[in-house]
Amino acid sequence: MHITESDLAARAITARQFAYAPYSGFTVGAALLCKDGTIYTGCNVESAAFAPTVCAERTAFVKAVSEGKRDFAAIAITGGKQGTPGDYCYPCGVCRQVIAEFCSGAFTVLIVRTPTDWQKITLEELLPHRFGPDSLQ
Repeated sequence: MHITESDLAARAITARQFAYAPYSGFTVGAALLCKDGTIYTGCNVESAAFAPTVCAERTAFVKAVSEGKRDFAAIAITGGKQGTPGDYCYPCGVCRQVIAEFCSGAFTVLIVRTPTDWQKITLEELLPHRFGPDSLQ
């Protein structure tokens, strides 16, 4: 099955419905496409202590990596207050660093408002001059 960008955007929107955000009310969903066609979704999960809060993007990556996946093609990310489409929701700095751990600069990032309204950028555009595994060699 060929996964389109619209399919990936829709999966991120669906994942967002499961977000647990009682403190900020800001819900986020992500859908991570592996090169083999497998999709791992994630949502943000907040904590009253704030520091243990986990973002949707990191949830999707951790689920995939914990299942042995290491080759990724794209991620779709959507978010906003109280589950309504808002402005484009870019990943936080920590999530950008996690993406950089596993993906090249050409990795596709879809910043999604609706299944038909998104911005397509690369990791290089999102995080230029990144520090990653190659930086340690």
